[in-house]
Amino acid sequence: MMYVKQPKKLLIINILDILRKYTDEDHRLSQKEIADILKNEYGMKAERRAIRRNLMNLMDCGYDIEYSETIRKVPVRDKKSGKVLRDNETGNPVMEESELWSDFYLKREFTNGELRLLIDGLLFSQHIPYSQCKELIEKLENLSNIYFKSRSRYIATLPEGKTDNKQLFLNIEMLDEAIHKQHKISFEYVEYLTDKKLHAKRRADGSVREYIITPYQMVAKEGKYYLICNYDKYDDVSNYRIDRIRNIKILDEKGKPFQELEWSGHRNLDLAEYMKEHVYMYSSEDVRVTFRIVKPMITDVIDLFGKDVIFSDENETHVTVSTKTNERAMLQFAKNFAPDVEILKPERLRDELREELERALEVYEMRNR
Repeated sequence: MMYVKQPKKLLIINILDILRKYTDEDHRLSQKEIADILKNEYGMKAERRAIRRNLMNLMDCGYDIEYSETIRKVPVRDKKSGKVLRDNETGNPVMEESELWSDFYLKREFTNGELRLLIDGLLFSQHIPYSQCKELIEKLENLSNIYFKSRSRYIATLPEGKTDNKQLFLNIEMLDEAIHKQHKISFEYVEYLTDKKLHAKRRADGSVREYIITPYQMVAKEGKYYLICNYDKYDDVSNYRIDRIRNIKILDEKGKPFQELEWSGHRNLDLAEYMKEHVYMYSSEDVRVTFRIVKPMITDVIDLFGKDVIFSDENETHVTVSTKTNERAMLQFAKNFAPDVEILKPERLRDELREELERALEVYEMRNR
């Protein structure tokens, strides 16, 4: 086989490529195996010393390359003739200790388990466009090696229309820039109509409604992406689905600092606390709520409201729960799990739920007349 002489600087690049493609903690390569791959796949011949030298250079450049090191006895050879030197008295070969480096592999930023977790998150997201989902998965797969087997083969089973808003990633980039610059933005917000297409929300006069807000943070909740922000006309916080936002413009006007909102109590945004209190990402007042549940629902309550909830008045079948949460979220939770959830306090919220349930009952009774 004829080999085309390649630039020496390609050797270090090809060795790095081999480590990326063929190695991990469970798949290691010796210098000889690296030399064989260079010969068979890259058409390069390299001595072990050159391979070791380039591996050391890669480590000096900051690449996290692991290897095993053993000490062995090897014959000493004459530097000019290459012949083995022998002891004058015994005639035995003169031996010296030599370091043997082997079992090389490239440590990675992500373990295969972490990559699978990230890929699964993409696969099951309903709001990332199909083409971008597939592209992102391919990029994640390239962070591992040929032995990595993700579930990406299932990507073909995903519908092309995972989301109708192809601007999701552009939206995220522009929102990130606006948050960094602390500027206000304007956008249109879309909703589905009976034609099953997204349409911009309109005012009573039929004109497209423009939203002007100060963005604070982007969060993911139950497979959806939300923007936490302040709507310009009010002094509280609103949440908008990022995949429903269109035609973002970053304005020259500086945004309203979160601490200046009356709603914030002049404190910084505590994202963990905010997410705990907004289990359904509704925008309304946060209140201390007390409610009664059947005991099999304890797991659901902790999943939704976290472990900071307070339990009391426990008997064989029921327990009382107290937590601080969003009003609309609490109403939705109580309706979803009625009659296994009963709001006790505040009375105003209890009355509001009772009125909503009575109106629902009236609708069904009218249908049966």
